[in-house]
Amino acid sequence: MFISPDEITQTVRMIQEEHLDIRTVTLGINLLDCVTEDIKRTSEKIYDKICRTGSRLVPVCRSIEKEMGIPIINKRIAVTPVSLLVGNVCPEDCVMIARSLEKAAEEIGVNFIGGYTALVHKGYTNGDKSLVKSIPQALNETERVCSSVNVATTKAGINMDAIRDMGHLIKKAAELSKETGGSACARLVVFANAPEDNPFMAGAFHGIGEPECVINVGVSGPGVVKSAIEKVRDKDFTVLAETIKKTAFKITRMGQLIAQEASRNMGVPFGIVDLSLAPTPAIGDSVARILEEMGLECCGAHGTTAALAVLNDAVKKGGTMASSHVGGLSGAFIPVSEDEGMINAVGMGALSLEKLEAMTCVCSVGLDMIVVPGDTPASTISAIIADEVAIGVVNNKTTAVRIIPAPGKKVGDVVDFGGLLGRGPVMKVNPFGSEKFIERGGRIPAPIHSLRN
Repeated sequence: MFISPDEITQTVRMIQEEHLDIRTVTLGINLLDCVTEDIKRTSEKIYDKICRTGSRLVPVCRSIEKEMGIPIINKRIAVTPVSLLVGNVCPEDCVMIARSLEKAAEEIGVNFIGGYTALVHKGYTNGDKSLVKSIPQALNETERVCSSVNVATTKAGINMDAIRDMGHLIKKAAELSKETGGSACARLVVFANAPEDNPFMAGAFHGIGEPECVINVGVSGPGVVKSAIEKVRDKDFTVLAETIKKTAFKITRMGQLIAQEASRNMGVPFGIVDLSLAPTPAIGDSVARILEEMGLECCGAHGTTAALAVLNDAVKKGGTMASSHVGGLSGAFIPVSEDEGMINAVGMGALSLEKLEAMTCVCSVGLDMIVVPGDTPASTISAIIADEVAIGVVNNKTTAVRIIPAPGKKVGDVVDFGGLLGRGPVMKVNPFGSEKFIERGGRIPAPIHSLRN
């Protein structure tokens, strides 16, 4: 791929002044060949394979950073959904796998390892049941293991039994980690239409349609986009969209370059570039501030959903021109605790849970890093999940929920998770109940437009 001197100069400025970075290089690893009849032996083989296959990931990324001067913030591993590996075992045996994942992640020096995952959009297998039940304990006993559960797809509909269960499991995970504000829940995401090649945590896993191993890269750059649109403050939406599109092209080109270099150096196939705008708690690295730069007084004001739609569409259009293999989630993330502008908007009363849900109709993921009062009922958490996955199923898009019922906290409190997870203001939840709705169970049928064959 030819990179012109002008592109190099622009990229250097973006890195130095506008918070541009590679948010993650994620190595996907197939673990299906680690399965044995003995769960202890399976755990040992999983540890051995991850260490053998992933041992060079961190050194290669550091070498690329040094050579090119481009920061790679996170180095991560994604593995085959663990529920496919465990068979008919008890939840305690599943936790043994989680400990092996944690040990391997620590050994090779990655910050997170994803794939403690179950795909239950149409129902539970025995392995799914055990793994899902084990999630609270597994997350409580580890620091780097990330978990995800796919509860719905446009083709299959919505598994309401699984959604009911997730409400209780999230509450349990929060209670087990109450000393850190329920932080275990920050490593658990509930999906509709989960992608198999997502490099971002907590939802990354190595899908069954993926090769033996693969390099996937997630780029970032909210600060770069904000800086670009500052230059067109008085222009119309056509100019605005074109500016975002051109900027996304430049950001994705950098991601493509890093992905190809990592692939070549490790001898591992290149998979995709995920061109999501992923914010951080740092000032100047916020998706909310991009929306405000478009002309909103505060993120959450009327017009926010339209502004986010413009941003998301332009980012996708620019990114797909820069790389032939765009995948993952790709768009704009709106995690409240990880975005200083979102945190500010909640504090000002401009951004509510209901407004965030409306915004998810047009953005990449969903209700992400939402902190709610610790006494929020499990059925209410399940109903929030049901609403969000319904948006995904009906609109044939990926949506997700990462929600944290912070034990002992009430509306107006702030929970500090540290690092990239940021600090979450506790948000108000509708006080009216949904228990009878959630207790119906069963499956919500797939929408009519799923019948496309």
